[in-house]
Amino acid sequence: MTIHQETPQVADADMQSLTTLLARQQMAYRGDMSPSFAVRRDRLDRLERLLVAHQDAFARAIDADFGRRDAIVTGLTETMTVRAALRHARRHLKSWMKPERVGVSWAFQPGRAHIHRQPLGVVGIIAPWNYPLQLLLSPLVGALAAGNRAMLKPSEYTPAFGAALARAVAETFRDDEVTVVTGGADVAAAFTALPFDHLIFTGSTGVGRKVAEVAGRNLTPVTLELGGKSPAIIDASADMRRTADRLAWGKLLNSGQTCVAPDYVLTPRARLGETVEALKAAMLQQYPSFSQNPDYTSIIAPRHYERLKQIAAEARQQGAEVIWLGEPDDANRILPPALILNATKEMAVMREEIFGPLLPILPYDRVEDAISQVNDGERPLALYWFGEDARIRDQVLANTISGGVTVNDVILHLAQDGLPFGGVGASGYGHYHGEHGFRALSKEKPVFIQSRFGAGGLLYPPYGALARRMLAILQKFA
Repeated sequence: MTIHQETPQVADADMQSLTTLLARQQMAYRGDMSPSFAVRRDRLDRLERLLVAHQDAFARAIDADFGRRDAIVTGLTETMTVRAALRHARRHLKSWMKPERVGVSWAFQPGRAHIHRQPLGVVGIIAPWNYPLQLLLSPLVGALAAGNRAMLKPSEYTPAFGAALARAVAETFRDDEVTVVTGGADVAAAFTALPFDHLIFTGSTGVGRKVAEVAGRNLTPVTLELGGKSPAIIDASADMRRTADRLAWGKLLNSGQTCVAPDYVLTPRARLGETVEALKAAMLQQYPSFSQNPDYTSIIAPRHYERLKQIAAEARQQGAEVIWLGEPDDANRILPPALILNATKEMAVMREEIFGPLLPILPYDRVEDAISQVNDGERPLALYWFGEDARIRDQVLANTISGGVTVNDVILHLAQDGLPFGGVGASGYGHYHGEHGFRALSKEKPVFIQSRFGAGGLLYPPYGALARRMLAILQKFA
């Protein structure tokens, strides 16, 4: 029995209801523009209680939306990460809220200067379907910690989860605190056009460009968490078995439907065959079967399933070797992994973000060639490097730009609440997670407090000899 059958549907939003919800949150914000620590802590506590109370229902809903996704995958990648973010925020919230004292030039002493972090107002959050819980609630943690109100828009590809979340939020928060808006692409477009005080969008680069354009009409600041072709570079010094185990896990988690999944592998030419065999062995050890294996996730929708099959078929037709590790199950949208050799930059598999269990493996001769391969494309959301040679590692880090990096593993930089998470260039801009999210969703207001003993009056007109002497001193020492 699905979530749809267990409880009534949540009605989709329209433009009028969106405008009304936003106005209600804006009015509530103006009534309390600087929520106390106690108020913010209470909202974070309620969010955790919501997550604990509904985690099983959320996992069932996500499983229904995908067709098959194990509750363990949802627990590890979504529920656990949001709860970790909540714990981190509660632990540090009081210190984040304190005004930060900054230095004052001697010429303006004994005045004082501080940075006060103030809530922006109402934050809009739009999440995709691949991690629908984490990509809504993780940025919500930062929004609530910073004292904001929030409106959430789940993907139309996860209607069961969207409905379950809407009901849970309505039970836990007033709609002038947090609310969930459901609906299709038309609702998402109307949501994007609202004059939020900040908008967080996670999704594809193409849609991200449109979101930035629409939000720009309202001068709404935007955090864009996009994607791209995240490379994994294997160094000659790498332990291949350990590398293959970690690459296989990161690539096949959620069947590759992960924005920071390794999108292609660069390996020394002398180790190409070893890399292929090690990856095959690691993938088949973690997933001995695919069609009937509950650990292996379905592709979200027929359109995405057919796209993945098509780009693999195109690669084969254009001369690539495609090594399938199992048989596709069209009825259940189960696509087994495929390793792709001899891929060229003209192929879709190397032009587009894959977002599935296809993995091109490319040889390189020198580390400079691998770096050039990365830099010839748009800047990726993540980069992975495997090896033991610190000099080569530092060379790669210094000469590539990506949203984030994990060394000798994949994805795990995303799980560190002390690190900012965000893209660069075509993979997005802006950050959230931990204090970085708190600050991104706050107005960092500079405040200078003049002392009654301030000497500024010595430079008031009419100007005379004293003013000229004071100016000379200031220009020399200020």
